Amino acid sequence: MRFLSVVMLLGPAVLSAQAAPQKPSPTPAALEAAARTIVASVAYPTFITTDANGHPQARTVQPMAPDSTWSVWFATNPRTRKVTEIARHPHVVLHYFDPATQSYVALSGRARVVRDRPTKDAHWNPQWSAFYPDRDTSVVLIVVQAERLEIVSAKLGVEGDKATWRPPTLRLRPARPAR
Repeated sequence: MRFLSVVMLLGPAVLSAQAAPQKPSPTPAALEAAARTIVASVAYPTFITTDANGHPQARTVQPMAPDSTWSVWFATNPRTRKVTEIARHPHVVLHYFDPATQSYVALSGRARVVRDRPTKDAHWNPQWSAFYPDRDTSVVLIVVQAERLEIVSAKLGVEGDKATWRPPTLRLRPARPAR
């Protein structure tokens, strides 16, 4: 009854607000472009794995830019928890947040640990050399092949659902694992 009296009091204003048209959803190409813009603005995203107890584990990483298939590479010490966690459960998230624009990309996919020297050399970032002097034993690479991107950026016109806040999502074709 209270709702009805509010509608009667406000009249057409309430009804017209409910009938306001939704903005059209961004195209997949626009979502991907926005995602690449956001990712390029974040030097150190958060890498999230799952531990043996099923709890999320987050840490900061320094990856290379995603390639054309959304494969993302970064280096780590072979004795880190993330290496063990990926072996147990390869589903991971790379979360890129740009505080200047309040934008983010959550890149969900499968991770794989790479140990062979030719592949490490092919995907090496020279900035990593200071941390990993011996590329044969002191470092492994992790490659994450994205399967899904969630993107939010009001500045770029990519906003979540007004009622649920569910972000626009771009599902990527399953790609061959990066080599």
